[in-house]
Amino acid sequence: MRSEIVWMIVGMGLVTYIPRMLPFLLFKGKELPSFLQGVLKNVPSATLGALIFPGIFFINEDIWFGILGAAVAFIAAYFGANVIIVVLGSIAFLSVYSFIM
Repeated sequence: MRSEIVWMIVGMGLVTYIPRMLPFLLFKGKELPSFLQGVLKNVPSATLGALIFPGIFFINEDIWFGILGAAVAFIAAYFGANVIIVVLGSIAFLSVYSFIM
């Protein structure tokens, strides 16, 4: 392997590692305000929703395919299921739905 590629891989590793490590170093032993903790706790759900929601309406096959999958996911999430269970439940339902239709 050429040395430029090795240095590029090392550089990319550092660029991704430093922003992940800085908060641990800067906020070590400090308590964040409860409002900020609440906001940061909801970031993964908001991000997942922003990534998935457009796909519900822009699916190429059948609009009901996206709507039914989202409905199953919303119901599972409402009852407090884990994110993995929500996704797998929606996939399982849509697999059965596509097999029936």
